[in-house]
Amino acid sequence: MDDDTRDKYVEAGRIAREARELAVEIASPGTELVNIAEKAEEFIREEGAEPAFPVNLSLNDHAAHYTPSRSDDTVIEEEDLLNIDVGAHVDGYIGDTAVTVDPSGENQELVEASEDALDAALDIIEPGVSLGDIGAAIQEAIDSYGFSPVRNLSGHGLGHYEQHTGKTIPNIDTGSGKTLEEGEAVAIEPFATDGKGKVKDGGPGNIYRLDNENARGRTGRKILGEVKNRFRGLPFTSRWIESVPAARLKTAMSNLVRSGNLHSYDILREAGEGLVSQKEHTVIVGEDPTVTTR
Repeated sequence: MDDDTRDKYVEAGRIAREARELAVEIASPGTELVNIAEKAEEFIREEGAEPAFPVNLSLNDHAAHYTPSRSDDTVIEEEDLLNIDVGAHVDGYIGDTAVTVDPSGENQELVEASEDALDAALDIIEPGVSLGDIGAAIQEAIDSYGFSPVRNLSGHGLGHYEQHTGKTIPNIDTGSGKTLEEGEAVAIEPFATDGKGKVKDGGPGNIYRLDNENARGRTGRKILGEVKNRFRGLPFTSRWIESVPAARLKTAMSNLVRSGNLHSYDILREAGEGLVSQKEHTVIVGEDPTVTTR
């Protein structure tokens, strides 16, 4: 990794971290989720970066892929557990970070389980460490609390304008002998749950990815042109689409999903309806690794 690329990863990590901290500050009972998402995303843009994906705000048994629409009136309740997952990119180089907010304080052990699992993984990150050993460290930490790692969610490599690329970094001991290499950028992302330890599709969400830019209708072509030019293949949300009036947008997006132009990410829910906590940092692998989002 050259110095210019490293500097952009580090700057993206700083901005993502500060956006995450802002979201945590805002995320108190009675606050609308859409307010949290829009303020965090606005902060990222004000800092000279762009969101790498829509802010994910996943409540309780939702583990990932929930971001509010413009009209979403969901608010945080005192008893809720909220995962906040934030990404920023600088010229396509990404910082990806997450934290869990527990307003009532009733689920602190579950929150600590994912936090300690991330620390355990970061303690052994270096060139040549096996992915299986990282997963084993995460699993051991979560197991020690009496909870389960979410086995079908994982960390991942980060590429240029690619949120998920390269290696898949497990949250359980898979025995994988694949190793991390000097200069790789990776997101380490433990999830802990008091449920079954796996997620299932929980229905359509509000996060999309461009799959095919050739659409027939004029409205569809307008949306896809905006998506291609603004997001460069990264995930986006209907909240960000400016080329089509809100009254027509929902139908247009549904049509583009049905026609295969857009991929819609399903909301991921814990299979046993258990609560889920999450903690994530972005790391540049090295003998002295750089945690860009800490």
